[in-house]
Amino acid sequence: MAPKKQVLAIAVASLFTNAAWAQEAPAGETATVVVTGTRVSNRTVLDTTAPVDVISADSIKNAGVPEVTQALSVALPSLNFPRPGLADGTDTIRPATLRGLAPDQTLVLVNSKRRHTSSLVNLNGTIGRGSAAVDMNTIPAGIVKTIEVLRDGASAQYGSDAIAGVINVRLRTDRTGGEASVSYGRRDTEYNFNPGTPPAGATWGVEDSRKRKDGNTLNLSLWKGMELGESGFLTLALERKRQDHTERSGWDVRQQYPLVNGAFDPREANFNRFNAWYGEPELTQSTFFANAGYNLAGGVQLYGWTSYQDRDARSGGFFRRAQQDNNTIEIYPNGFLPIIAPAVSDFSAAFGATWTAGEWDMDASVTYGDNRMDFTIENTLNRSLGPSSKTVFDAGGFKYDQLTLNLSGVRQYEVGLSSPLNVAVGAEARREGYALHAGEPDSWRNGGVTLPPLPPPAAQTPRPTASGSQVFPGFRPSDESDANRKAYSVYVDVEANLTQNLLASAAVRGEHYTDFGNNWSGKLAARYNFSPSFALRGSAQNGFRAPSPQQQFFTSTATNFVGGVPYDITTFKPSDPAAVALGAKPLDAEKSTNFSLGAVGKMGKASLTVDAFQIKIRDRIVLSENLLQDNVRNYLTSLGFIGIGGGRFFINGVNTTTRGVDVVANYPWNAGNVGKFDFTLAGNYTKTEVTKVPVTAQLAALNPAPPLFDRVNVLTFEHGTPQTKFTASVNHTLGNWSGTFRATRYGKVLQPDANPARDHWMTPKTLVDVEGRYKITQRLTAALGAENLFDQYPDPYPALLNGTGNAPYSNYSPFGRSGRFVYARLNYAL
Repeated sequence: MAPKKQVLAIAVASLFTNAAWAQEAPAGETATVVVTGTRVSNRTVLDTTAPVDVISADSIKNAGVPEVTQALSVALPSLNFPRPGLADGTDTIRPATLRGLAPDQTLVLVNSKRRHTSSLVNLNGTIGRGSAAVDMNTIPAGIVKTIEVLRDGASAQYGSDAIAGVINVRLRTDRTGGEASVSYGRRDTEYNFNPGTPPAGATWGVEDSRKRKDGNTLNLSLWKGMELGESGFLTLALERKRQDHTERSGWDVRQQYPLVNGAFDPREANFNRFNAWYGEPELTQSTFFANAGYNLAGGVQLYGWTSYQDRDARSGGFFRRAQQDNNTIEIYPNGFLPIIAPAVSDFSAAFGATWTAGEWDMDASVTYGDNRMDFTIENTLNRSLGPSSKTVFDAGGFKYDQLTLNLSGVRQYEVGLSSPLNVAVGAEARREGYALHAGEPDSWRNGGVTLPPLPPPAAQTPRPTASGSQVFPGFRPSDESDANRKAYSVYVDVEANLTQNLLASAAVRGEHYTDFGNNWSGKLAARYNFSPSFALRGSAQNGFRAPSPQQQFFTSTATNFVGGVPYDITTFKPSDPAAVALGAKPLDAEKSTNFSLGAVGKMGKASLTVDAFQIKIRDRIVLSENLLQDNVRNYLTSLGFIGIGGGRFFINGVNTTTRGVDVVANYPWNAGNVGKFDFTLAGNYTKTEVTKVPVTAQLAALNPAPPLFDRVNVLTFEHGTPQTKFTASVNHTLGNWSGTFRATRYGKVLQPDANPARDHWMTPKTLVDVEGRYKITQRLTAALGAENLFDQYPDPYPALLNGTGNAPYSNYSPFGRSGRFVYARLNYAL
């Protein structure tokens, strides 16, 4: 932990109390009280106007690798958590999606306060391309009390990003108790793939399967509640995680070495052709989180929390063969596997106070968060520097920070309705900053070393070589930026029972952003109880998502040579003159219109909810195609942009319609001598249709006109996440024994290609997780379990789509491609 932030984290932790105190259920209350989607203090989970899922701390704890995002993925059919590989920084910070929408279209809160996003914008061919989302794995499992997931739009209540829904992490508020845990596990798996065909006369064979025992993972966790004064608390959580990388590469059938006297090099026969990692990254992660509070005289409560995480990761790129032009054989005579090693640091702090002013319950707070990602590229080289090249480079990085000020008040009025009218008003001011810094010169420059000419009849002139560090060229000084924006908002939220059976709420929120302008959002929601056991609920609203600073200010540049002439290929800022020449405009907010209609049924202890939804989004912000066509380059040259070969930029203009339905059924059953059971069956159906794609007059005038958003990206929106997902789980307790069984079925998924004949459909798969627990003493519990018990994998690519052998599976798989994970865990109650 950075020394200054460590001191600040401890100082904040020692001062504050929790704003969520008033959110706890009264003593003896059996129904779960929720705070997300409502500002009424005693609303229970089955009595809301919109669907809210509650994920308990035990659900997160009782997993092989207890991490927040993975726990949400297996608990919520509407949430998916792909685990991509060979995707640069996205290997390390992996986004999740709710209801098939983009990762940045879900708002994340901590104790009902906006959480800062990661500094990474996802650029490669993964789900969530072009988005910058919150990294929920910066929150240790030990500090979590519950997680509430509002499956409904809520921009009128919370502001930008809440189009698909809201995830609210509620922190522990314990004055006593605690728990220490240690878990250890590894992947024990066998996988199959489709290898290619070796060249004629090859001296090596072919393999199409592999057994692996890897990905060893050690997780140490501790949380402790402590008294702070007579009624205050300080809850601390510490976590240390160490994970080895996994290898799920295929068999590389390609020739590795130059020919020797016209024959294959003898080393080919014994070369390890499982030469890539392609799996989970190597990871070392340390996390600290504190939530604390203190009561002052006069009913004033101070609250706050702070966190810090260091994460060092290492993931592989594509293998560079010895004979490839981008290898220097004097440095790597057998080729090399370049390693991307980002260092991520994440910090947050919040301080606030609640008090009573007349009939008003007031809340004022300030929250701050920042996320920084710096890239070191290891086991690589800069080919243009020749044999003198370094093999480790500082490639630069970026940082995002967010400072938010909130003031709100809630009170109730007696206006002659069946319940008091709950009125909430508030204001918010927020500053967001984004900065990108360059890497060392050797990570991006061209050193001038050339390659020998190709054999005749090719021109007998030296050939230029690639610039910068292989696999990840560093950011250049011309890419650097340091920008910020401010946003101001006000809102009003009212809720009441109009009659004994009719609950209604309304909210309106106005926003002003210093970059794109103003926005107004509104929401109407209602619920009618036909009987104590049946109700209908629904909502209508409009929402928005502001363009992120990452989308507005990220830039990267690489150099390609065309006919021996260097051209810069750039991810442009939308304001860059070259991007403007291609039709880029200042980014505007995405706009949404949401409708939902659902039913709630209660039958004794059993419950059933069914909620249908429609989300129409206009002017979605996307990252354009790579515009590298000859006519694009010639057009830019004609306008005076010499040496710019093309690139891509963020642009508004995609319209989508998403429709679906969520079903959740739960039944707790006390079977007496057989034990207690808790059954849950849940399912989600989501279908997205792209109804409009962006065009610009400048590109449309070219012949042929290059597309800005082609079929790969369109079909990724429509079929890149499963349209159906079902989960069935049961928790069982009998004396000192307990256990969990869970089955998750993922529907089919498409990995599209520019050529429809190369589209790759992955068939539905069902993953089974099991865990058994035994309470050895009153304090000590042991657990054994397996995730993906039957070792399921997505359908592998045909050999045609995996010419390198490095990546036999699609990154679009909704459950990754790492296979069975077996583990043991010890928990000790403090």
